[in-house]
Amino acid sequence: MRLGIDIGGTKTDAVAVDEVGGLAQRVRLVTGFGHAAVVETAVTAVARIGELTGLPAGGFSSIGIGIPGMVDSASGQVAHAVNLGVERLALGGELAGRLGVGVRIENDVKAAALGAFHVLGLGGTMAYLNLGTGMAAGIVVDGRLWRGATGIAGEIGHLPVDPAGALCGCGQRGCLETVASGSGIARQWRTDDPLPARALFAAAADGDREARAITARLAEGIAAAVRVLVLTVDVDTVVIGGGLSHLGDRLLCEVHEVLDGWAATSPFLASVALSRRVRLVPEGTPVAALGAALVGGADG
Repeated sequence: MRLGIDIGGTKTDAVAVDEVGGLAQRVRLVTGFGHAAVVETAVTAVARIGELTGLPAGGFSSIGIGIPGMVDSASGQVAHAVNLGVERLALGGELAGRLGVGVRIENDVKAAALGAFHVLGLGGTMAYLNLGTGMAAGIVVDGRLWRGATGIAGEIGHLPVDPAGALCGCGQRGCLETVASGSGIARQWRTDDPLPARALFAAAADGDREARAITARLAEGIAAAVRVLVLTVDVDTVVIGGGLSHLGDRLLCEVHEVLDGWAATSPFLASVALSRRVRLVPEGTPVAALGAALVGGADG
C-alpha cells in the first residue's frame, strides 16, 4: 500500500492507495504555516492514515508528497512555497528523520498531473492544466512526468500575453496567470463571496456587463493556455483541474466556445482539433494526493 499527501495552502489531503491503484483511505486536515508547521502537518497526515490502515510509516511501500513551490525531487528540497510560509526547506530529509523512512517530494501540480493521468486511464501524452490561485501545467508522457531540464516544464502561467497588462507576481506584465487564475479573478472582481469565481459566473449569468467581460477574458486565457500546450508539446489531452475546475461545464463550455471560434477562422487551428482535446478532471477526485502516492514509487 502506498501513501500520498497533497500539502495545499490551507488544506492537506492524504490518501492510502492499494496495490491496484484504488483509493483505500483518505483524511483531510488543516495545513500549518511555516517550516516547522509544514513538517508537522505531513507527520500528522502519515499518523492519521496509519491509524486507519493499521500500518506504521515503514509499512507503506512508498510515501510521496506533493507541495507548492520549486521542488528538487532528487534532494527533497522545497523553495519559494510562499503560501506555506516556506522559503527553503529540506522537507525530504526532515521527514526521513522524523518517520524513519524515505519520502519522495514533488511539485503539487506535477503530482496532480500524474494522478489525473492514472485516474482517467489515459495513454500517450497529457497536460494537466491547474487553475488555482495561479496557473501551471504538469506534463505526463507515457505514464511518466516530464520535468524538463531544470524542472520548470509547464510553467505556462508566466507566459506574457499582454505587455501592457497587470503586473504579475513573477515580475513580468500581462502573464496568462493574471487573467486566467483565481488570483486574476479576485483582482478584477471584488466580492465578499468566499468563492469569487462562483460569484463572478453568477453575475455574468444575470447579465452583468463587467462580469461577462471578465469571464470572457478568463475563457480566452484558458484557451490560450490550451493552445500553447498543444502547439508546443502536441499533447493528446489537456485536463483542466484546480479550484476553478469546480465551475464544471459552465467553464468548459466558455473555453470550448473560444477554441471553436478560433478554429472557424483558422484552418490550421481547425486541423489540430483543440476543442476535442480538452476535458475536466473528475469532480471530487483527490488527483494531487493520488499522484503523490504514485510519485513515491517507481511510477513517478
